Amino acid sequence: MLTITIKQGKEKRLLAGDILIYATAIERVDGRPQEKNKPGGTAILQTSSRQFLARAAWNPLSEVRARVWSYKEDEPVDHAMMKRRVRAAIAKRAAAVRAAAPTDLVPVIRGDEDGLPGLLVDSWGGTSGYLICQFQAAGVDAWKVPIVQALLADTGCPNVYERCDDLIRKSEGLPIFYRALAGEEPPDHVLVTEKGQRFSMDLRTGFKYPKVRA
Repeated sequence: MLTITIKQGKEKRLLAGDILIYATAIERVDGRPQEKNKPGGTAILQTSSRQFLARAAWNPLSEVRARVWSYKEDEPVDHAMMKRRVRAAIAKRAAAVRAAAPTDLVPVIRGDEDGLPGLLVDSWGGTSGYLICQFQAAGVDAWKVPIVQALLADTGCPNVYERCDDLIRKSEGLPIFYRALAGEEPPDHVLVTEKGQRFSMDLRTGFKYPKVRA
C-alpha cells in the first residue's frame, strides 16, 4: 500500500475535515512504482512525524492527488465498506425515492456527503426504471463492481447506467464511458420532472430538450 507523507502544517486542513489532498500538500509518496502510477489505489496518509491521518484514494493523474475514504485507522477500504456506504445512502433517501412520481429524477447518492467521493447516482422511474451513475473520481471508479452490486441489491432496480461528465473524467485521467452496467439502457427520450420543472431528457447523456408545458 502507498504511504503519502503530508508536509508539516498542511495536515491542519485534513484534521478539520477537508477530504481533498492536492500535490502542493504532499512531501513524498512511498510505495511500489506500479502502485504510484495506479489511479484509484488506496493510500495511507501520514504526518511528517509519521502519525496516521487517514486512508485515501490516490490519483497521480489528477490535480487532486488523493481523496479521503476514512479517518479511522482500523477501518479498511474494501468491498464491505463500499457496500455499507451505498446501503446507508440508499436508506437515507429511501422515503424520497418511494414518494417520487414515475417521472421524478431523485438523488440516491451524493458523493462526499455519503462517504463516496465523486459518485453521483440518480433514480428515475422507481424500481422498474433506471439508476444513472456518474463515477467522477478514480477512487469510486476503482470500486465500481461492489458499488453496482450494492445498488442492485438494495434498490431492487435492475437497470444501472453509467453516464460521464467528459471534462471531469478527463481531468481524473479516466476513460470516457456511456454504457449499461446492469440491465438495459434507457430510451432516447423520457419525461423527467426535476425541481418542479418538466423536461424531455436523454438519461444517457443528461441532455435536456425544451421544457414541456404542464
